[in-house]
Amino acid sequence: MSEGGSIGAAPDAVAEYHERGWWGDDTVGSLVRRWAEERPGAAAYIADGRRYTWAEYDRDADVIARTLAAGGAMPGDRIAVMLPDGPAVHAVFVGIERAGCVAVGIGARAGDREVVHLLGLTGARTLVTSPQQHGRRAEDLRDALAALGRMIDRLVLVGVDAVVVDPALPVGITIDPDAPLHPLGPDDLFLLNSTSGTTGLPKCVMHTQNRWFYFHRLAAAAGDFADDEVFFGALPAPFGFGLWTAHFTPCALGVPTVVMDRFDADEALDLIERERVTVLCCVSTQFIMLLNAQAQRPRDLSSLRSMFTGGEAVPFERAAEFEEATGAKVLQFYGSNETGALSHTSHASGRDERLRTAGRVIPEMQVRLLDPGTHDGVAPGVVEGQPACRGPATALGYWGDETANAALFTADGWMLMGDIVRIEDDVLTVIGRTSDFIIRGGKNISAPAVEAEVATHPAVAMVAAVAFPDPVFGERVCAYVELRPGRALTLDDLVGHLRDRSVTREWWPEHLVIVDQLPRSSGGKVAKGDLKGDAARRSAELHGG
Repeated sequence: MSEGGSIGAAPDAVAEYHERGWWGDDTVGSLVRRWAEERPGAAAYIADGRRYTWAEYDRDADVIARTLAAGGAMPGDRIAVMLPDGPAVHAVFVGIERAGCVAVGIGARAGDREVVHLLGLTGARTLVTSPQQHGRRAEDLRDALAALGRMIDRLVLVGVDAVVVDPALPVGITIDPDAPLHPLGPDDLFLLNSTSGTTGLPKCVMHTQNRWFYFHRLAAAAGDFADDEVFFGALPAPFGFGLWTAHFTPCALGVPTVVMDRFDADEALDLIERERVTVLCCVSTQFIMLLNAQAQRPRDLSSLRSMFTGGEAVPFERAAEFEEATGAKVLQFYGSNETGALSHTSHASGRDERLRTAGRVIPEMQVRLLDPGTHDGVAPGVVEGQPACRGPATALGYWGDETANAALFTADGWMLMGDIVRIEDDVLTVIGRTSDFIIRGGKNISAPAVEAEVATHPAVAMVAAVAFPDPVFGERVCAYVELRPGRALTLDDLVGHLRDRSVTREWWPEHLVIVDQLPRSSGGKVAKGDLKGDAARRSAELHGG
């Protein structure tokens, strides 16, 4: 076990990954240096109306690395990063890498108590942030954290264009531009990021760079990437989906990425049209928002070739609508921040496989099915169970949390997903999360399955299904719905629609709540924990509990 409590790949496995070409010798820092030398004036990022070049990226990352080193940061130190999406967060990550330190990625919208928890868990004493965070000065953030019991030794301020605004160096210390740095290698721990679960305090996942370069190789093959791609990364950089789509894959290819500090569907569509984006990366919630906005004011989206989505169930009808509207193929990976990828779809997949399944199992990830109760392997011929894997895409485990690692890994070292899936003919289909079932009268109902059916109603823009506590049946299905503009919906209308579609009766919602906007977690997904709490409150009011 390491200081952080990792259960990483064994040395013989690491050697195998390199020998087979799944892992390599590049880091993001070395690639940024390469592109700065070969194409210095080309855009690495497009944000806030300006182009941030590879030369600027390389220069700013070096300044950040030397600022940290001059202030006493030692190899292996954890450096917390709390920045909005944009060029700065990527330059800071590379600067921390070049200083030999470990970045702690904290979502820009994280609450103070979450920040305190993550700083305490990782031992980070330096915080790199912007001068203003949501209208609050960085110094006020530091004071708020101190009031909650967590002191910051150094506050390093970085502007939106990645220029160090305030290096926070001790008096008498200057930056030496020639001082040697000790950058991390691709197999080293380089980043800790928090999970976006809805229960308990966040855990910190330990990442090497090579796991994400391996993921890049999968994505490049699945999307049939060319050398003229233009990416749009709509996911926050600290999280897994945001890492490969904006930090790793575009850098591996040396192509530009459009980023936004905060997702807005209309602005995103305008950027896709103006910058001729070819690869869009977003969660299902976001692409549905894009479809709704496109219907209100159409743009020319003909440049799109691929749209990678995931993180939530992909609704077939809306995904098919996106393909028809843009000509792009909707692709997905099945996995998690911890596991990386277990299966994926590709340009070569037919539409039914792309949009109704999670695609083909990846052989080198050694996916197997377990009994969710015992974690023993399922019997021969059984095609459903809880998936487990081990292979070149997996993380090292959780930092400093042996209890969480014991739940993440089986006793013999297989990493677990929190889903129930079916695997037939090497094609994986998600039935539902182990924690995302609604149990009505002893019958398990898949919330993602309910959502996919409710989403077919023409009045529904987005939906999330959760359990509504019930004194008779234990739980009933409750649908929280955002409506399309100018539309209305009643529970009777919805049930009639599902009846006409011959949807299983148990899947029909028995409660309907219309909302202006579904709550989102920091990773951009629907925050089901908030909805479950609201459903419990409504149930208590209804039943006098």
